[in-house]
Amino acid sequence: MIKKLLFTALCIAQCSLFTAHTIHENPVSKENYKQEKVPKSVIIKTKKFKLKIDKQPNGKYLYQSWAATGKVTSKPSMIISDGELIPDGTGGNYYYEFNNNGYTYQVWRNYLTDSPKKAPYTLVVTDQNGKTIVNQDGQIVKN
Repeated sequence: MIKKLLFTALCIAQCSLFTAHTIHENPVSKENYKQEKVPKSVIIKTKKFKLKIDKQPNGKYLYQSWAATGKVTSKPSMIISDGELIPDGTGGNYYYEFNNNGYTYQVWRNYLTDSPKKAPYTLVVTDQNGKTIVNQDGQIVKN
């Protein structure tokens, strides 16, 4: 009986070591996991703006904005190229960051929040001194 218990314990330990070795041998890339959730193009509407963010062939992102009542088929009031996608933690949140004339434009994707009422996107614009001048929640208009 004791031999069977020891043999079972040994088998479980061996399986655990094998599984741990296999998991660490081929880890899933966190960046690939996040990239799967990031749309190539998204249109977001905040209280005052309509934003369109597109992934460009060079891997960078393009920011275009209109007044909230504007049509995305019309000429944008602002275009910023060479944006970056920046992962935020391991839960899938990320943000796009664009720089234009000393201002930083960040569009946050809020997958994980502490509030069920939190909007899926947030636009944050800061000036040269780091002061936030725009902070508006946004909803997806089109993916």
